[in-house]
Amino acid sequence: MMRKTFSKGGIHPDDKKLSKDCSIEAIALPQRVYIPISQHIGAPAKTIVKVGDKVKVGQIIAEPIHNMSAFVHSSVSGTVKSISMRKDLAMRAQTCVEILVEGDEWLESIDRSSELNIDIPQKPEEIIEKIRLAGIVGLGGATFPTHVKLSIPEGKKCEYLLINACECEPYLTSDYRTLLERGAEVLVGIAILKQALSVSKVVIGVEDNKEDAIAYIRTLLTELRQKSSIFEGISIMALKVKYPEGGEKQLINAVLSKEVPSGGLPIDIGVVVQNVCTALAVYEAVQKNKPLIDNSITITGDCLPVQANFLVRIGTPIQYLVDLVGGIPDEAVKIISGGPMMGRAIANLDASTVKGTSALLFLTRQQTERKSEGPCIRCSKCADACPIGLEPFLLNKLGRKYMMDELEENAVQDCIECGSCLYVCPSHIPLLDMIRVSKGQVLSLIRIRQTRAVNQ
Repeated sequence: MMRKTFSKGGIHPDDKKLSKDCSIEAIALPQRVYIPISQHIGAPAKTIVKVGDKVKVGQIIAEPIHNMSAFVHSSVSGTVKSISMRKDLAMRAQTCVEILVEGDEWLESIDRSSELNIDIPQKPEEIIEKIRLAGIVGLGGATFPTHVKLSIPEGKKCEYLLINACECEPYLTSDYRTLLERGAEVLVGIAILKQALSVSKVVIGVEDNKEDAIAYIRTLLTELRQKSSIFEGISIMALKVKYPEGGEKQLINAVLSKEVPSGGLPIDIGVVVQNVCTALAVYEAVQKNKPLIDNSITITGDCLPVQANFLVRIGTPIQYLVDLVGGIPDEAVKIISGGPMMGRAIANLDASTVKGTSALLFLTRQQTERKSEGPCIRCSKCADACPIGLEPFLLNKLGRKYMMDELEENAVQDCIECGSCLYVCPSHIPLLDMIRVSKGQVLSLIRIRQTRAVNQ
């Protein structure tokens, strides 16, 4: 049987799942954490603790100032040492709450038992409020506040919930390990999302290089359906391996053969997409009263002697994780936060992990060295690889000439920055660099135009 995949473009890099056999290990706590108050798309939260305060694990330390924001909680217990500006992974300054770790005292309201709870709330508004208070954001990379995504705009209707378990980026394995190790909790989390959206059809999309996880989840679904009807309508679909299948639009196209219109959102065609680790966080929030205080992070790289998947408290210094795997290998010249295709280089090891941190990838000089740029040979490989159907060679040309109107007409704003065009270019033209800059400029112009239209 032919496995489904998305219809436009895509590439097939070596998946390099070096850490796939590494169970998720809860690491010892660092001496101190630095928790940023902005770890999500939207406005930063407002700090509500002060220096000298004692805090417990799960206690709110910053609250949102409006709906497009998220609560931030303490991931440790101890004393607030400082509230100050610190540099993040990209050396940008942002407000962080520094907490000296003293023991590991959790809020009494958090259920720390391992007992599976499948008795979920019936009211969608109750579920969404619990998710909001827990500070849950999308853990697939975008960190969009989950409660906002679950609040369907008036005039729209959700018909399908898709769960993204593709993990199509090379090297990353934390989603895969989560399916294997905490599959039942993930499925209850999915059922909770299904209840919150009042949908009857849910599909979990998994690439077929994870056959053991697919088989395990199918078995779990059969067992759970015998216990409760809340799991009816949930299915798992094995998809053909192709990058970037984990992109929302690509996953929707692969599973449902539907297209999200240019400039549109999945809900415009009746779909909501959530990441598999987000579903686990939803389970913990709704069933265990546990806010988002930790996440699983893959530590990997060809030059790294030790591969790992760690369960890490948010705010843990990057240097602490590097030390846990023996420090930076001599061959490593760069550490990436995330995968090799869409991850960003870490410029500051004193920075801390955030809700959206998924991996630390150690790369060698050979893996990072850019080859000399040659002339475009009009081969169209970049256009063939683009999963959105754009023409990267043209966008690169327009961007170099600052032709903003033409860039917008050719939909540069739709680029998902997957890097497929750069990966296939035989002339080693830095297509993604120019397109990313041009996209930012065009989006700024669009926002200015929209603001003016509202104010007129």
